[in-house]
Amino acid sequence: MLTVHHLNNSRSQRVLWLLEELGVPYEIVRYQRQADMRAPKELRAIHPLGKSPVITEGGNTIAESGAIVEYLVATYGNGRFIPPPNTSERLRYTYWLHYAEGSAMPPLLLKLLFTLMPKRAPGLLRPLVRKVSNQALATLVNPQLKQHMAYWEEELGKSEWFAGNEFTAADIQMSFPLEAAAARGGLQDGHPRAMAFLDRIHARPAYSRALEKGGPYTVGR
Repeated sequence: MLTVHHLNNSRSQRVLWLLEELGVPYEIVRYQRQADMRAPKELRAIHPLGKSPVITEGGNTIAESGAIVEYLVATYGNGRFIPPPNTSERLRYTYWLHYAEGSAMPPLLLKLLFTLMPKRAPGLLRPLVRKVSNQALATLVNPQLKQHMAYWEEELGKSEWFAGNEFTAADIQMSFPLEAAAARGGLQDGHPRAMAFLDRIHARPAYSRALEKGGPYTVGR
């Protein structure tokens, strides 16, 4: 049986969604975030880095969202949720599958970090930390986010989904940065195509089923 080691409110929600789209039986082992939002140490018994998502099946342990998506689509997809080889859509699929974590998520994580730092700083240092964080956001992070969100908007003007006119696993990967940008990056302002993309994925029955199984999901925590 395929097992998803599921950390609440995390990227492993995408794995549950893909499995629901594929119709693959699976079981969930649940892990709860600690008060500091880090994963519990029990996850290190599954993978040395103690991160989520992680899946196990047939003696294999697979971590990293992109690697898990590739494994599941190759093993269970039977040609679904991936464009045919040697097509422009397949090239776009591969790009967006890896862009989601490699390029899109770093500025969103920095946005979260610099937003949280003043709140968690000691009282006497808080004004200084807030000043440094606001400067970093204004000069480094927010301009990058603005560029990425404009890029998504432009690309979604070319086709309904990121890899073409058919829904693919690349859209599942891209859901996390777009949801994070909507929660804390201002995606709602001037990006109607990106917001319509989120509406489309939220309307998918498999997305709803995964949410029911995975528990409360607030990507913009």
